[in-house]
Amino acid sequence: MSRIEALFARKNPVFIGFTVAGDPGIEASLGVATTMIDAGADLLEIAIPYSDPVADGPVIERAHVRALRAGTTADDVFALVRRIREHAPATPLVLFTYYNIIHRRGADRFFAEAAASGADGVLIVDLPVEESDEVAPYAARYGVDRIALIAPTTSPERQHTILSGASGFVYLISLEGVTGERDRLPPGLAGLVGAVREKTCLPLAVGFGVSRPEHVRTVVAAGANGVIVGSALVRLIEEHSNDEAGMHEALATAITALRGALVPDPEPDMLRRERVDE
Repeated sequence: MSRIEALFARKNPVFIGFTVAGDPGIEASLGVATTMIDAGADLLEIAIPYSDPVADGPVIERAHVRALRAGTTADDVFALVRRIREHAPATPLVLFTYYNIIHRRGADRFFAEAAASGADGVLIVDLPVEESDEVAPYAARYGVDRIALIAPTTSPERQHTILSGASGFVYLISLEGVTGERDRLPPGLAGLVGAVREKTCLPLAVGFGVSRPEHVRTVVAAGANGVIVGSALVRLIEEHSNDEAGMHEALATAITALRGALVPDPEPDMLRRERVDE
């Protein structure tokens, strides 16, 4: 059983945090990752910085820029993953990347190094399912899960095709557009979770726009197995980039609040109102 499988087998739902490797610097990035894990992130997504992160909104895009300006390379990312793995032997680590990084390195080499560093999965944001044969054999060879992405606009037929090659868990994109904090999540989220649930036994985790405890509660109520928070945490890194102690404190406080919302309310509002009215 992989670390990802083991996590979802023992916890439901789980909290997934996101960070860009090398933001705001390599050593600081290690501190960010360990703080997030120590504060309660059950799984960590680690983005490899890229010059054209088309799926990302302004907050995460600026994190890619900071990491690249700090000189972060793919070699640095693999070294960082090894150090995070030493700190947290049981925590699943997923690399979040764009295909050009894999293509330039060579898929065989990339997945070999990902596995050797301690990464459990790879999420390739911009690789169409029709071109997945470019990476599938190497992911299988080195035992690295290929995390699938499904959007609200993905047709049922295409969902089947995407899910046929997926492993680890499924990343459900909650809304149309790029990553970023939102005031509210779309009303059709439960429908998306339910529709995909009918097609796979893999755990379902929801991301994009999730940034507040009430969003986490919405995701849990929709029936998802995990919640993914990115921009809200990356924003805290940006705001405290010159105050490392403050950064760690802000991240730990935010993750504690968000994780607390994973627990379903034992007394929903309607029941609470009925009790008050009695």
